Amino acid sequence: MLLDWQEHLLEDPTHNMAHYLLEFEKPLIDLEERILALETSVGEDGADSEKIRELKSERDEKLKDIYSHLSRWQRVQLARHPKRPYTLDYIKEWSPDFIELHGDRHFADDTSVVCGLGSLGDVPVFYIGQQKGRNTKENLYRNFGMMRPEGYRKTLRIMELAEKFNRPVVTLVDTPGAYPGIGAEERGQGEAIAKNLLKMAALKTPILTIVIGEGASGGALGIGVCDKMLMLENTWYSVISPEGCASILWRDSAKASEAADAMKVTPQDLIEMGICDRVVPEPVGGAHRNPKETADILKSIILEELTILSKVDKNSFLENRIARYEKMGVFQENN
Repeated sequence: MLLDWQEHLLEDPTHNMAHYLLEFEKPLIDLEERILALETSVGEDGADSEKIRELKSERDEKLKDIYSHLSRWQRVQLARHPKRPYTLDYIKEWSPDFIELHGDRHFADDTSVVCGLGSLGDVPVFYIGQQKGRNTKENLYRNFGMMRPEGYRKTLRIMELAEKFNRPVVTLVDTPGAYPGIGAEERGQGEAIAKNLLKMAALKTPILTIVIGEGASGGALGIGVCDKMLMLENTWYSVISPEGCASILWRDSAKASEAADAMKVTPQDLIEMGICDRVVPEPVGGAHRNPKETADILKSIILEELTILSKVDKNSFLENRIARYEKMGVFQENN
């Protein structure tokens, strides 16, 4: 089964991964181009196959070296990689029987978030996930993964269905933030997010949240109140983007790298703060280099966590979630 991004590559025969190398991956450009040239010209006799294997081995060693020393800002860049798998890529890989549900029953359907019922292995689940686009047309349709009030109200409707039918909720977070447009504010953006927080806290069914890309501010939290939070290795989660923080503190978005360090936005940082429960490893070079392997790793871990959550008494979820969030952060009282 082809993922969305793979189908897009087939439609664009001029594509090669070198076009999408990030700044810190530039040492790979020459190797990537040589590999591509050989793969394009290799004959039926496979005369260049050995050379291709050697170059790929050299590239993989460089990848391991680069990716073993990533800064926080570099992980933020990876979370935004244009070929990183998105919500629908994972759902199509995990759940061939997925049925998408639309609309909030009040105003409209928000296409920046995908909701529906499906399965994960033999486990029936309800999926909720923010969805970005691969190109300008898709991003306009998906509103760049920024949810509107009707999106949050749609997700609440789906979560209440999950509770009614005693099915776990799996939420996939990947957003630069909630949509800040005038229309969204007029239709109650803040109220919609706040209501989700209230309702999710008391939902009598397991909620498992996975950050698969960006996790920014209330836009992420609006579908992120959960029993367990997992984060893919090269993702971030914070109240504001590093650029936004740098613009406020130093009036200079170019200082985003410094801001990322100060904010401590990576999965390992959030493990230490008690916000994230588990970091999910990605293939060497990031999820975009091997989406199928990433999906398989994530599926296995999600099933493991859902098995644990399935044993929790449904009347204990509220108390457990209160205890979970009360442990986050620190404060000091001055006498």
